[in-house]
Amino acid sequence: MTVQKRNDVLRIGDFERTFHDELVARYDLRELPDGPRRAGCLAEYGANIRVVVTSGPPGVPADLMRSLPNLEVIVNNGAGVDSIDLEAAKRWGIGVSNTPDVLSDTVADTALGLILMTLRRFGAADRYVRAGRWAAEGSFPYARDVSGLQIGILGLGRIGSAIATRLLGFDCVIAYHNRREIEGSPFRYENSAVQLAESVDVMVVATTGGRTTHHLVDRAVLTALGPLGYLINIARGSVVDQDALVELLTGGGLAGAGLDVFADEPYVPSELLELDNVVLFPHIGSATARTRKAMALLAIRNLDSYLETGELVTPVLPPRR
Repeated sequence: MTVQKRNDVLRIGDFERTFHDELVARYDLRELPDGPRRAGCLAEYGANIRVVVTSGPPGVPADLMRSLPNLEVIVNNGAGVDSIDLEAAKRWGIGVSNTPDVLSDTVADTALGLILMTLRRFGAADRYVRAGRWAAEGSFPYARDVSGLQIGILGLGRIGSAIATRLLGFDCVIAYHNRREIEGSPFRYENSAVQLAESVDVMVVATTGGRTTHHLVDRAVLTALGPLGYLINIARGSVVDQDALVELLTGGGLAGAGLDVFADEPYVPSELLELDNVVLFPHIGSATARTRKAMALLAIRNLDSYLETGELVTPVLPPRR
């Protein structure tokens, strides 16, 4: 394969291995360094950049867009675009693409794994055996059944719907909350996150990140979930008030939590590390070889398509003509 050299496409951020390998196999792109060289590079070639390729933090804030006066499109490797200032992009007519659908099943599988591990305490049971406690102390304490529970999904989009489908196999009763009720949905709609929390045994957070959902799961929602309730988060750490979550988990205000995301990744509150009723994953929701390759190839399809035709394959915001 011939590697195309581009001086109008800019890479921003540290890319995970699969995306990096797929991208550099096809393109030789400009990079934006951190530190003191950054301003000089922007002054040197910022006006030439038409396309930014990014993947998660540090993202593309408004001030960076302002430094790229001829930017037309941002290609994001990932379904979530909360690290991109969408309001600024829309205001300036900059298109944004993401990689939806290809990761929905894998993230839904992760959510199901978190639910099972948290309620059935599979991780704690594994540690119990490894520490020699089964022989020394006897049977492991009882856990909680998943089958037949009331489960609330906060954000019944592609991923939330895939989670719901899986839970139907456990005879769970599904409720959800979105900004608007979904016409024709077979699941019960609740008018607020608090009402959803009050009505279920387990709340699964599957909404988008960003400003509009910051601390959507606040202290009031967590308190409504209650001391017998469980929180599962496979969305973004910013959606949950982490300080309130830690306080309630350590004080008995929640029965447990399964968390794949945190407010300040990769840092996890030290209090959570000591709790056996909490399952902690290092943001691995979509982390399988097949899914990460599918995401990388879809992001590159968006890049290829825009450079060749001016169209994005999976636009979040269409570019202004």
